[in-house]
Amino acid sequence: MPKRLVLIGAGELAQIACEYFEHDSDYDVAAFSVERQYLSQPVLAGRPVVPYEELEQHYPPEDVEAFVAIPASQLNRLRTRFYLDAKQRGYRLATYVSSRAFVWRNAEIGENSFIFENNVIQPFVRIGNNCILWSGNHVGHRTVVRDHVFVASHAVISGYCDIGESSFIGVNTTFNDHVKVASDNVIGSGALVHKDTEAGRVYVGSPAKAVPGRSSFDVTL
Repeated sequence: MPKRLVLIGAGELAQIACEYFEHDSDYDVAAFSVERQYLSQPVLAGRPVVPYEELEQHYPPEDVEAFVAIPASQLNRLRTRFYLDAKQRGYRLATYVSSRAFVWRNAEIGENSFIFENNVIQPFVRIGNNCILWSGNHVGHRTVVRDHVFVASHAVISGYCDIGESSFIGVNTTFNDHVKVASDNVIGSGALVHKDTEAGRVYVGSPAKAVPGRSSFDVTL
C-alpha cells in the first residue's frame, strides 16, 4: 500500500518532486503545503494546497510523511528552516532516490534528500540530510556530502572529497581527489576546484579562485 506524502512547497521543484514521487516511488502524494501568506491557489496538480501553519489539522504526522521541496534559496537556508521545523513537529521526512540512479549498496543517504536520475554514487559515500543532487552527477568513493547541500547537474566530485554544509555546487563543476569544500560555499558553474576552500566564499574559474570581497550570502540563488 502506498505511503501518503505531503510536499512542503508549491513551486517548480515541488511539482517536479510530485512527478517523481508519484511515478517512481512507493509514495502517494496527498497534498502540497505552503505558508498562508504564499498560498495563491487552493489546488495544484489535482491536489489540495493547505496552509503550513495548519498542516497537523489536515494531515497529522502519524498519517503522512513529508518532503520539503524547496531549492537552494537563501543558500539552502529556506529549505533547512522547513526541514528542521517539520521534524520538530513530528513529521518523518521522506527521501527519494531515482530508480535510474546508480547507488552502491553501502552508500548512505540521509532523510529529506532527493537524488535525481543518472547520478552515480560510489562505494562508501555518505550523503547527509536535506540534500538535493540534480541529474547526472558523479560522487566518488569515500566522499562525504554534508547536510543541506544542493548539487546542480553534471558535477564530478572525485574520491575522498568533503562537501561542506549548506554549500551550492554549480553545473559542470569538477573537484579533484581529497578536496575539502568548506561550509556555505558557492562553487560557480564550470569551476575546477583543486584545493581546499574557505567558509562563506564564492569560487569561480579553472582553477577555481575565491571572488575578492564577495560573500556567498550575497549570492541570489
